Amino acid sequence: MSETTFMGVPRDKIDWSPRIDYSKCNDCMECVEFCPHNVFLVDENAKPKLIVKNPHNCVVFCRACGKTCGLDAIDFPDKNETTAYIKKIRKEGSSNE
Repeated sequence: MSETTFMGVPRDKIDWSPRIDYSKCNDCMECVEFCPHNVFLVDENAKPKLIVKNPHNCVVFCRACGKTCGLDAIDFPDKNETTAYIKKIRKEGSSNE
């Protein structure tokens, strides 16, 4: 099960999950086998077979599945932008208290 907050920010407000470039992906499923957080779904009858089913299960700032992909088919949002957003939300939350 995923965490419900990250650094005090509700996880569902943080845009951090893998993006699959289907023009590069060869359906090797290395990312699925590597990720223990149930982020991906494989449907053998669908096109594409691999989708990001549970994006909020992804651990914020983890990029491990992308590093396992030899074809560089997995990308993530910009870490600096995500960090700035988290800081902004935390600041807004603390000023409302």
